[in-house]
Amino acid sequence: MGFEATQCHHEGTAMNGRLARGVDLPNGGTILMFPGATGPSPSFDAAMEELADAGYLVVHANVYGEEVDMTSSQTAGQGFAALMAEPARLRGRVLAWFEHVRELDGVDPHRMAALGYCFGGKCVLELARSGAAVRAVSSFHGLLTTHAPAQPGIVSARVAVWTGGDDPYAPRPDADALQAEMDAAGADYQFTLFAKARHAFMDPDHDGFAPGIVYDRTAHRIAWAGTRALLSETIGGQPG
Repeated sequence: MGFEATQCHHEGTAMNGRLARGVDLPNGGTILMFPGATGPSPSFDAAMEELADAGYLVVHANVYGEEVDMTSSQTAGQGFAALMAEPARLRGRVLAWFEHVRELDGVDPHRMAALGYCFGGKCVLELARSGAAVRAVSSFHGLLTTHAPAQPGIVSARVAVWTGGDDPYAPRPDADALQAEMDAAGADYQFTLFAKARHAFMDPDHDGFAPGIVYDRTAHRIAWAGTRALLSETIGGQPG
């Protein structure tokens, strides 16, 4: 399966993404996928292909501008740090991708979901917090803090959060704060904490990449199966 190029713009910045389409009859649902801070890995692309084969239109939403060099983790990290320092700009870029994708040919704007890993997990939570009309979001070992918590009644998405109890980048106080935020907002959410899992437990390509980053096959399989079920319930298709 090949990927098609797509480009989104926000405040004069061009962001290059990719589309994956299945060869069989589509089920009509569309999924935005946001990778971790260093960009898409082979396992990320495999997940895109699996979902496309299931009939979804899948979009790799890249929130970095063309000026960010993605060929090394160091230069990609500079793009990550810049956006973390400007959280309002980050949320704006996430929303720009959502608006871009909902206007693509064949997209049903009422059947859209978003999945994100690590930094991308933060991106999808920012999308939900914004009140965007997305049906579901699933955050895999995402960064949980925010500059602008969800306001009461604004979250329309069904939110799934999969986090590690031993994740140094999303510590327990952050997890507790997110749950309190979702409760105060009246959100329909599900929070799963894998007590022994660490950061990037869904990403075999970055196992041991840095301290606290450890792949966990069991947590990966459970979170992915739960997400496939959530997608089936909210935007159609069959669980994987």
